[in-house]
Amino acid sequence: MSPKLPQRSRSSGPPAKPAKQTQNSSEAEVAELGVAAQFVPMERISLPESQPRRYFDEAAMQQLTASVQEHGILQPIIVRPVGEKYEVVAGERRYRAAMEVGLTQVPALVREMSDEQAIQYALVENLQREDLNPVEETEGILQLLALRLGCDPAGVAPLLYRMENEAKGKITQNVLGNSGAETVEQVFAELGRISWQSFTHARLPLLKLPANILEALREGRIEYTKALEIAKLESDADRMALLEEAIEQSLSLSQIRERVKAKKPPVERDELQTRLEKVYYKVKKLKVWDSPSKRQKFEFLLAEMEALLSGDD
Repeated sequence: MSPKLPQRSRSSGPPAKPAKQTQNSSEAEVAELGVAAQFVPMERISLPESQPRRYFDEAAMQQLTASVQEHGILQPIIVRPVGEKYEVVAGERRYRAAMEVGLTQVPALVREMSDEQAIQYALVENLQREDLNPVEETEGILQLLALRLGCDPAGVAPLLYRMENEAKGKITQNVLGNSGAETVEQVFAELGRISWQSFTHARLPLLKLPANILEALREGRIEYTKALEIAKLESDADRMALLEEAIEQSLSLSQIRERVKAKKPPVERDELQTRLEKVYYKVKKLKVWDSPSKRQKFEFLLAEMEALLSGDD
């Protein structure tokens, strides 16, 4: 059974010695934020090796840094004790801003967490943010599912695809009834952002996008629906050109679709398929079955075709 996420309440941890804040925050201000908050020296805090977020909007970070420069850290970060130091669980942007302006300590809530609990907490906290880009959201959900399922992230997608195929009636295995599927449904219900069906259909394909499109999407320079459409082009040069045009000119999804369609080569029709369709329409137009002289031969040929198709089953 997967460990539950830690509750948002005070928990024990190694005491941090109060130190004088170099900016506007004071111990009195931190006290107003809650009795569990305490000052932790920056030199004793580090980031974990794996973080759900890898991209931060530059403009937003500059704005936050300016706010921290003027007002200090107004909302405590959440850390957990690791040996003699502390590791950031939630509040990486505030931590980075504090480093940027040279704070010597920050207000923090110290909570005892295992490695798995810390990862789950960070994932959920980040997934609840509105500015998380679709790629990071997709990767974060896969990590969270993998933790809950007790498997490698690479094993989550196959389960989702099997669930999707069963829901569509394509397979008869009882995937939806097993504990893994129940865990998947529970995670998406807790997140309340997207259904597992939509995630499987619309989000998993994002991770297979070409590198340049994936990077633009991760950096928030293009919407994921447009990225998926641009990726339909087979030529790397065509994809890159359309990606740059879409970003620079803020092309709509319909405009991108028009350009993709124009770049695609016309579909070559098989000669036999063309002949068959012509015969079909001619038979309907002439109503061959109404002609006594042609009906018997037509029935014979039709029976031959039906036998041929039956033999292919």
